Amino acid sequence: MENESVKSEHSGRSRRSRNHNNNGGGGGGGGSGGGGSVNNGYHRERDRSRHSHRSTHSSKSGKGIQRGDMAPYQTSVNMTDGSHDGQEVIEVQILPQDENWGENTTAVTGNTSEQSISMEDINNMWHRESDKGFGFACRRYVESTFYFLLGCGAFFSPVAMVVMPYVGFFPSAFDHPEITQTVRTQLLACSEQCKGQLVSLAARLLLLAIGLWAVFMRRTSATMPRIFLYRALVLLLVTICTFAYWLFYIVQVTNGAKIVVETGGDAVDYKSLVGYATNFVDTLLFIHYVAVVLLELRHQQPSYYIKIIRSPDGVSRSYMLGQLSIQRAAVWVLQHYYVDFPIFNPYLERIPISVSKSQRNKISNSFKYYEVDGVSNSQQQSQSRAVLAANARRRDSSHNERFYEEHEYERRVKKRRARLITAAEEAFTHIKRIHNEPAPALPLDPQEAASAVFPSMARALQKYLRVTRQQPRHTFESILKHLAHCLKHDLSPRAFLEPYLTESPVMQSEKERRWVQSWSLICDEIVSRPIGNECTFQLIQNDVSLMVTVHKLPHFNLAEEVVDPKSNKFVLKLNSETSV
Repeated sequence: MENESVKSEHSGRSRRSRNHNNNGGGGGGGGSGGGGSVNNGYHRERDRSRHSHRSTHSSKSGKGIQRGDMAPYQTSVNMTDGSHDGQEVIEVQILPQDENWGENTTAVTGNTSEQSISMEDINNMWHRESDKGFGFACRRYVESTFYFLLGCGAFFSPVAMVVMPYVGFFPSAFDHPEITQTVRTQLLACSEQCKGQLVSLAARLLLLAIGLWAVFMRRTSATMPRIFLYRALVLLLVTICTFAYWLFYIVQVTNGAKIVVETGGDAVDYKSLVGYATNFVDTLLFIHYVAVVLLELRHQQPSYYIKIIRSPDGVSRSYMLGQLSIQRAAVWVLQHYYVDFPIFNPYLERIPISVSKSQRNKISNSFKYYEVDGVSNSQQQSQSRAVLAANARRRDSSHNERFYEEHEYERRVKKRRARLITAAEEAFTHIKRIHNEPAPALPLDPQEAASAVFPSMARALQKYLRVTRQQPRHTFESILKHLAHCLKHDLSPRAFLEPYLTESPVMQSEKERRWVQSWSLICDEIVSRPIGNECTFQLIQNDVSLMVTVHKLPHFNLAEEVVDPKSNKFVLKLNSETSV
């Protein structure tokens, strides 16, 4: 598209220059104006035919046909038989670009089959829910809010059980008309033993509050696709115990007055209610202990060995893992991925080679051989065999080319790295911190000092980032801000160059520092089930995929062997050639 427009512009300029020269020459001839006009018309027709000849070779379209489904800015040729001196008039037209040409482009490859799918199907297959929508917010916060409300209800239930009789929440129990004032006072009385139980209840509630804050009051690290079984089990126990204690509490309190009036038996007094609430707190403490064992301690013991392989660059890591479900193991893998793996650079998938070598390869691969004179079939077969043999030799030597390209690239990187370190050390020597002493010039703040010293090492840093393909990850503003930060805290030149010389971990990249990271979990089993031997699952995010394989650690059988102390005696063997 751009080449076509450039060629058209150059050809127009050449025509104008030739027309100007011809007109000038005719004027200089003094009477050759007619001849100059003829030559001018001849040159115009010749340039037009040349331009149409290039267009016909590039488009290869039919004569007299203007197609509307051609590629954007493709030329169409209309050839008509005009009356201009019996010559052929060729009109070249550049078709306009369609706005949606990228969506309508069809790529034809040799890997076609009946099972092929389009990119739209792939996008629909790996479609993830947006991390900024209302559905994601509901999944992330509504579940946590429900757990928080359930926990608060269970925690404040013993307090409510103790306070409600004094507030008068059960008038039928303590304000019955047939109950005397003396009996009512005895039921609501709290002796020294009852007060001691209240103090014990307050202390237990304090311990339970600290335990709940330490284990449950924290931000969730991940939103899982399925339910967390152990956490659901703990919440189910809390719900059942709360419901059961409240049910017996209400029945005992409301039936207390009926027992006193009808049977004359002993009613449930306030001391018994305080003891009942204390028992409820003890039950909650035991449930909290079970939650700590299931959620925090059970997976601490290593039971499995997992290997993580990142595609497409093939970087791998190995870890030991305890008893976890598949979805929790996936969260554990991602937490270690962002702090242990190097940054994935898609621009280094193909080793960058020098420009001269790439041009030389293009030139060597762009030769086409034509036989002008007629040749026999045997000669054609021999030539084709020679071409195939040359291609086979080129394929056999591809590993050598890769070896030398990698070696050359490593040499260039080391060379740029040495230049960058030297330039940074020289630039830092021009900066000196002032400690309450008179300065020869106006002192600079860290930002101004960074702006003043950065140009001396900007070229070396730019070349290093270019050869390591890190330009998209570091902007000029971020580099200048980092340099000002290093000058403010008196960091060394090596400390300043650390983000550019070291490409790990993943969280070092500013593009990965997002509040929410969306990944797709793929597994043949239900992800809420625990991991087992030979279990595999995959995590996908855009072009990066993590393949995780789980293997069970073997059982180690250790046998003790006792060494006889008498065997720790030695004899020196000497011969005539031994030097002692």
